[in-house]
Amino acid sequence: MVEQQLRSRGIHDERLLQAMSKVPRHEFLDPAQRQEAYIDHPIAIGERQTTSQPYIIAAMLQAAAVRATDHVLEIGAGSGYQTAILAELAGHVIGVERLPGLAASAQLTLSRLGYQHAEIVVGDGSLGWISSAPYDVIIVSAASPAIPPALIEQLAAEGRLVIPVGNAQEQLLQLFLKQRDGRTSIRTLEGCRFVPMIGEQGFAV
Repeated sequence: MVEQQLRSRGIHDERLLQAMSKVPRHEFLDPAQRQEAYIDHPIAIGERQTTSQPYIIAAMLQAAAVRATDHVLEIGAGSGYQTAILAELAGHVIGVERLPGLAASAQLTLSRLGYQHAEIVVGDGSLGWISSAPYDVIIVSAASPAIPPALIEQLAAEGRLVIPVGNAQEQLLQLFLKQRDGRTSIRTLEGCRFVPMIGEQGFAV
């Protein structure tokens, strides 16, 4: 997976490649789906949700340039697979998941695999997780019609926010940067397709 799907497509961050080599994607899937674990496509994880394809995860995390000391917020934790990769890269990770069943399953898997500095909480991801803000990095794994103001507010100075923005069918992956002097910039990375982010500052139910 790492050599054929990631490195060959321009993923060059060695820390990220090592993390994705280490995290067992199959552990975050139903046993019946484990033969698909290392194929580069999204996989259904129940409740009409999916875990993203490895390349898209890698592209998002490479753009975010996650550092070992970073405090990270992940929106749309799903199965917990990307949470585990973030835990390999960062100092602390909070994953917000809207669906309690998925959140509980993800936390169990992360705990079983020994990821002590990653936690899953249940909430409206479009509103972030204010009690632990600010965050050096925010990764959003669900489509939003615009960048939620709550996430911008919770981003630290020199923070990086990666989010798919668009309609419910197709989006553009965007990197939002907040400078220390208050200036901001947005860079479009590539086209993508995520499930919609349901929430107060996302898509309506």
